[in-house]
Amino acid sequence: MKSFQVYLGIGSNLGDRVNNIESAFCKIKALLDNLKTASLYETKPMYVENQPWFLNTVFSGQTELNALDLLWALQRIEADSGRDRAGVVEKGPRIIDIDILLYEDMILTSPELQIPHPLMHERAFVLIPLLDLNPDLINPISKIHYKDYLKSLDDQKVVKYTGKSG
Repeated sequence: MKSFQVYLGIGSNLGDRVNNIESAFCKIKALLDNLKTASLYETKPMYVENQPWFLNTVFSGQTELNALDLLWALQRIEADSGRDRAGVVEKGPRIIDIDILLYEDMILTSPELQIPHPLMHERAFVLIPLLDLNPDLINPISKIHYKDYLKSLDDQKVVKYTGKSG
């Protein structure tokens, strides 16, 4: 069976953020082979600013699941971790958020899922850990290197996490 290279964006800003991400990593091990993680980064919230700062990272690995089956499996992990999507502020605080950023060079637009993630090119908190794992990644739609997108995002505060909150 064919295996597909995927990149997942992970974030948490409620509860024990480090434990939330470590727990997600352990659960995602069942879905992805050769699972790798970038460093943790602490980031000021975007869009809805009146909430705790996030810890973010990116995981990469290979999966035999198709993109939608992977999405549903990741949403089950979020739900099992305590994330409730009902009645919450969009882009508001969350225990865990897991996004499919890239799935091979797939371009997918469906009501449930867009690949590549449609906002990743404007988020330094996604691009920095993504490029930690693979500095040569290119947007499959625009054919622009993700490191070139990052150059225009210097104003976003992203700090490597040391265990002390900023």
